Amino acid sequence: QVQLVESGGGLVQPGGSLRLSCAASGSIFSINDMGWYRQAPGKRRELVASMPSGGTTVYADSVKGRFTISRDNAKNTVYLQMNSLKPEDTAVYYCKSKVVVTTMREYVYWGQGTQVTVSS
Repeated sequence: QVQLVESGGGLVQPGGSLRLSCAASGSIFSINDMGWYRQAPGKRRELVASMPSGGTTVYADSVKGRFTISRDNAKNTVYLQMNSLKPEDTAVYYCKSKVVVTTMREYVYWGQGTQVTVSS
């Protein structure tokens, strides 16, 4: 099995910054896509940023220029640096990863979510 553990959420004022981390552990052979999604109350879960292994990074239009996704393959960890935060960024942020496990099958895993609240 594979576990994704997120950290770094919290309360921040508008214009502030936060850095989210998501570490994958378990029976990992390799990791393909790693990305971040978010879900605000009453809204559908949406893609924030995605970073495939060796592919093109994708950002939601609403976060372009403010958020940066990065990954440390040696640590099986993906990060989301969030700058110039706005109240509309308030949501539960989820890490998602496509993992090839040691049986050589690919599965999709989700983290438990971390709350980000942007408020004065």
